[in-house]
Amino acid sequence: MAREILPSELWERIAPLLPPPTPKPKGGRPPVPNPNALRGILFVLKTGIRWADLPKEMGCGSGMTCWRRLQEWHDLGVWDDLHRILLEELNDAGRIDWERGALDASSIRAKRGGQAIGPNPTDRGKNGTKHHLITDANGIPMAVLVGPANQHDSVPFEKLIDAVPGLRHGRGRPRRRFRKLHADKAYDFRRCRMACRVRGMLSRIARRGVETAEKLGKHRWVVERTFAWFKHFRRLTVRYERRADIHLAFLKVAASLICFSALGW
Repeated sequence: MAREILPSELWERIAPLLPPPTPKPKGGRPPVPNPNALRGILFVLKTGIRWADLPKEMGCGSGMTCWRRLQEWHDLGVWDDLHRILLEELNDAGRIDWERGALDASSIRAKRGGQAIGPNPTDRGKNGTKHHLITDANGIPMAVLVGPANQHDSVPFEKLIDAVPGLRHGRGRPRRRFRKLHADKAYDFRRCRMACRVRGMLSRIARRGVETAEKLGKHRWVVERTFAWFKHFRRLTVRYERRADIHLAFLKVAASLICFSALGW
């Protein structure tokens, strides 16, 4: 039996975050129900098919309908809220390890050009985009960003670590900082170390020309594994979206699904 693409446990967490579909003022067909549109979005994310090729028997409406819902919900912050809710559940269950964090970037090809895209110096100058990711010591995705492939990994360093949401656990202030943050030689800059220091974190950044690439591998490998988890979503292996916000929306949905799986569902 095929696995349900939208488990009831996941829908229970998303449903309160979604606005009801807006009825058309002049009548006509009723709007596609939110669960149906969400199934279409998840199907495109997981299989990588074109919006126009969504199977009609799924009852998701047209591909354009699902595309509009993805954009609308992204603009409303639904995916950020869902990701934070799942992270809070993981934190309450003691599944987030705040002792160490790791961050890195990974490039993919961008077939159609568009926003946040640039020539990839590691891929013969072909158009590409970068995924910037920070995880905890278990590889849980804490925050994701999108940038052009020709942008240096270290440029969005501060923005990425500040994108980690504050998570409450009992009384006290929400927590969003790791005790130590690990990164490779691409982040070997004084400004990156200072960014960690002013946020109360120890920096464990490999030094160019001093440390070997393997020395910090036992702590940094988790972020590489999480990138591999993201590649299970076929829509994220090659970028087809011209708009950066749509691609980022897919990336945030995938991060939420990884967190959902980490909860044991």
